[in-house]
Amino acid sequence: QVRLVESGGGLVQAGGSLRLSCAASGLTFSSSAMGWFRQVPGKERDIVAGISWSGDSTYYADSVKGRSTISRENVKNTVYLQMNSLRPEDTAVYYCAAKYRPGISAAPGEYNYWGQGTQVTVSS
Repeated sequence: QVRLVESGGGLVQAGGSLRLSCAASGLTFSSSAMGWFRQVPGKERDIVAGISWSGDSTYYADSVKGRSTISRENVKNTVYLQMNSLRPEDTAVYYCAAKYRPGISAAPGEYNYWGQGTQVTVSS
């Protein structure tokens, strides 16, 4: 059974930082591309960042580019999202996702497994 468990969300003031973690089990993590998505009520789930199986390739949404860093530790089956200079518009539920194929994708539909999400709230 595949499990993705996010942690690290919380309440932070604008300008602050958070580091989200996603621990994976039940899948060949080192062969899976991973992604972080976020969603606010009434809106679609959008890509925040993605990383290839090896970590050599990354992708960032324009809204977080320069403020966020995605990374992974295959020996720990864990992917991270470091978010800096947080803004109130970053407030959302953040989801970790894994896909069978190793290449990065920004499309939620190409991911096979999802975590339960972790709430990030940025106060102004």
